[in-house]
Amino acid sequence: MCGIVGLLIKKPHLRPSLGQFLLPMFDCMADRGGDSGGLAVFSDPVDRAVRRFSLYSPNREYDWRKLTDALNHQTHTKSDVRFIENHATLTSPVQVPSLNAWLVQYDPALHVLSVGRSIDVYKDIGHPCELATRYKFADLNGSHAVGHTRMATESAVTPAHSHPFTAGEDFCLVHNGSLSNPYSLRRRLEKEGVRFETDNDTEAACRYLEWRMRKGDDLRTALKSAFEELDGFFTLLMGTTNELVLVRDAFACKPAVVAEHDDYVAVSSEFRSLAHLPDIKNARLFEPQPEEIHAWKV
Repeated sequence: MCGIVGLLIKKPHLRPSLGQFLLPMFDCMADRGGDSGGLAVFSDPVDRAVRRFSLYSPNREYDWRKLTDALNHQTHTKSDVRFIENHATLTSPVQVPSLNAWLVQYDPALHVLSVGRSIDVYKDIGHPCELATRYKFADLNGSHAVGHTRMATESAVTPAHSHPFTAGEDFCLVHNGSLSNPYSLRRRLEKEGVRFETDNDTEAACRYLEWRMRKGDDLRTALKSAFEELDGFFTLLMGTTNELVLVRDAFACKPAVVAEHDDYVAVSSEFRSLAHLPDIKNARLFEPQPEEIHAWKV
């Protein structure tokens, strides 16, 4: 079944309230998927010379400072880290391929959840409400966020199989539905040099769209292509560094509802999770039509 949530804050002075607004939405959608949960948060970008790496360790007592000290010593650079238990955001001037290679050598158990200038990702197995408390979602500050609660209907229940999925830099995707042709997409993309980390159908959609954008498409053009290429049922919610984007398939079998307010834009699988938002009675509510592309800028 799965649940999706998204929130974009229109007024900069309300960005410190992003987590407070989003948490009740996320907790409410936990009823639609209790296997795992995740959230991607976008905030002010770091300097162009550095990147933010969201990292995950299976060890909830992982020594992130030791990792950062070793990185700084071996690369003669200045990287910084902030962390909550087994999740960390590492900000580093080391080039992305070099740092990815270093992380594999330093500790193969580490997993890179996202890379970019604006994005942070938190995801894990377990009940989404417990994860939201553990990772302090209520305290998150930013311009927009994309979240997911998963009921696994295909592929394993692991942190890597949890949503959001990311590809490239500052791009994430969550999905409610199921695709029937992820393996044919995967074989096609692997011939183009695209690397996969799981056998999850959502990863195929995420990497297909990012591949199209690397080829020169903007996201809307890539989505129009995806309507032809993705076979199955889907509601997709995507985040980029400055945008929140929502689409449904040609049959619109999977639910989605949008609330447009002077202060925010909110997206969810069900209205009941939007009912917690401030002044929701004055928001414009609607259900997106099949194959409509809805995009909201920061």
